[in-house]
Amino acid sequence: MERVDSHLNKKLFVLLFTVLNIVNANLVHKKFEYKYSFKPPYLAQKDGSVPFWEYGGNAIASAENVRIAPSLRSQKGAIWTKTPINFDWWEVDIAFRVTGRGRVGADGLAFWFTQSKGAYDGDVFGSSDMWVGMGLFFDSFDNDGKHNNPYIMAVLNDGTKQFAHQLDGSNQLLSGCLRDFRNKPFPTRAKIEYYQNILTVLFHNGMTNNEQDYEVCLRAENVVLPKNGYFGVSAATGGLADDHDVIHFLTNSLHIPGQVPTVNAVPGEEQQKLTQEYQDYQKKLEQQKAEYRKEHPDEKEPDMDEWFETDNQRELRQIFQGQNNIFQVVRELNAKLDEIVGRQERTMSLISQTAGGVAPPAAPGQAPPPIGDTIRRHEVDAVFNNQKQIINSLGEIRQFVLELVTRSDTIINNQAKQPTAQVQSVGYDTQSLISEMRDGLNHVKQNVAQVAQKIDQSPSGCPSVSCVSVTSVLVIAVVQLLIILGYNIYRDNKENQAKKFY
Repeated sequence: MERVDSHLNKKLFVLLFTVLNIVNANLVHKKFEYKYSFKPPYLAQKDGSVPFWEYGGNAIASAENVRIAPSLRSQKGAIWTKTPINFDWWEVDIAFRVTGRGRVGADGLAFWFTQSKGAYDGDVFGSSDMWVGMGLFFDSFDNDGKHNNPYIMAVLNDGTKQFAHQLDGSNQLLSGCLRDFRNKPFPTRAKIEYYQNILTVLFHNGMTNNEQDYEVCLRAENVVLPKNGYFGVSAATGGLADDHDVIHFLTNSLHIPGQVPTVNAVPGEEQQKLTQEYQDYQKKLEQQKAEYRKEHPDEKEPDMDEWFETDNQRELRQIFQGQNNIFQVVRELNAKLDEIVGRQERTMSLISQTAGGVAPPAAPGQAPPPIGDTIRRHEVDAVFNNQKQIINSLGEIRQFVLELVTRSDTIINNQAKQPTAQVQSVGYDTQSLISEMRDGLNHVKQNVAQVAQKIDQSPSGCPSVSCVSVTSVLVIAVVQLLIILGYNIYRDNKENQAKKFY
């Protein structure tokens, strides 16, 4: 909840800041300063130079951007304005990309406004240490191990302090914010405004292509920066490396109405020359008008005043446009507040319903409100379908078990039909074959016994030469039985192998 409240407060602050900017649109005059800016296309000339800027170190300028430091180890570069600024208050809009293949990048990028230009291979993000002025650092490497990077911070220096790299400047920073600016789908942007000793930094996280999607990063008052300083951008890499690209650097000077500087005075001789040319042009124009009136006497001369608006009309139009913009912003803000209030009411009602366990009564003709957002209609249908599938599966398993029970009972009944009335470990066919063999042997024994008895009762007796003994007959019978048993076993094996093909 605290994060949500802080996020809402920041959004409300940005909206209020926008409203104040619209209200004060007529109070602050902005002037684009092309000598302190660069942007694509044709950012660099054919010879690789950037107009009104100079760069060095490992920086590379192209038609689309300036690569301050490439994604190689231990690279440093910077770009600085050639001349100092000639205005007190300013606003700078920087669009940049910091991209790399690693999860962690290094070292970072820096925006400078200093009394003098820094080096191109310095120790502080590619520029000189112990500077006089301000440095806005986009630090992407966590030197102090506090897991608070990437971080944006503003650091002031009067030329006597060394930057604490091991502490990430935590004991020297003016203010800052924890923002991730690496590997974004769109260019990240920073808008730095210095007006009446108030430093404001707005940050665009690069997740959308909406150019107005800024959020406040820091705001500090009573900030005193040197007069007539230099703008610069530097970057550096270490053991880890990222590409540090600056896409555009747009500078606007800020002036209070009535204090807008006039154009530089023209020398006397050139002024006289320009005045004489203007007078000659006016004479030629009057002559052409007179000739046109003579050739067209019937035409009326148009009223030139109707083509242009007066000062009062322009002032009224600006007032009306400003009020209309304020009305639109206030209406959007009101809608956002209504939405927030509605969400809070729904949240409180859900919390109270969950705590009490009773749903509030529904209005007549309306469906009762849901108790919570834990289950929906499609989830209920899915539960019912799963239950049906489980029931069908249980029915199939039950049928399979019943079939197994039936087959088991059949096998047990067949084995129970044997003379011993015991469950045998062998199959039914084998048991029947053994029983037949036993009956056959008993029958053979009976026949042999009958023949022996008849021979004994015979008066002549058995001749000593041709008489067959009982042992021989038994041996012959046993051999025959073994042959029959082997044949039956061989036949059963063949039948079993033939059944495997079905």
